[in-house]
Amino acid sequence: MQTTQIDQIKKRLMELDSAAISDAMDSLHIPAGLAGIMPRSNVGIKMAGPAFTVRYEPIIPEQGKFLNAGNYIDEVPAGYVIVVDNQGRTDCTSWGNILTFKAVQKGIAGSVIYGSARDLSEVRRLEYPLFTTGVYMVSGKNRAKVAATQCTLDIGGVVISPGDWIFADDNGALAIPQQYLLTVIERAENVDKTEQAIIEAITNGEDLVNAREKLGYAVPWKTVQ
Repeated sequence: MQTTQIDQIKKRLMELDSAAISDAMDSLHIPAGLAGIMPRSNVGIKMAGPAFTVRYEPIIPEQGKFLNAGNYIDEVPAGYVIVVDNQGRTDCTSWGNILTFKAVQKGIAGSVIYGSARDLSEVRRLEYPLFTTGVYMVSGKNRAKVAATQCTLDIGGVVISPGDWIFADDNGALAIPQQYLLTVIERAENVDKTEQAIIEAITNGEDLVNAREKLGYAVPWKTVQ
């Protein structure tokens, strides 16, 4: 996908929220939400971009031998979201301050970690979008290593392939399969319009039941009349 396309898609997604996108994906019967992955950045931060995937595996350290957790970040293009599968581990981290500084320097859109991160004060100071399962201070060095990059991941039943899109905000993170991306965006935009129309109607005194029925709350992904 070209940079111009990525920028155009990101612009549309950043005008939405994860709730509208989730409803759009429900209408297509596609699992999307990455359960248990929480925002760790400042309130109000959103992120969107194609996925650069990383899979970690546990290791048993050898005495006297240092094993780095991973240097994959040099491969990640600007504008992408790093998605790390560290098997949801909470006993060691796979993200910290050095990776954060490098990600900011490279213009990476953000990170989703199925596992733990540390150095949150620096993450928040740099306003870097970070979403993780846990927070812990213990390093992944000598405990985990990168097994593969740009591979298909399965996080809680949600399959993420390289190039699928990731969106995250204060509600959490979700994944959008690349082949459904434009359909999901269009439906999510309609969900947002439907909900705004309902809010406007009840603000003007309409009963909620009537407003929902008249404005299509049961199928909000359809075009608002």
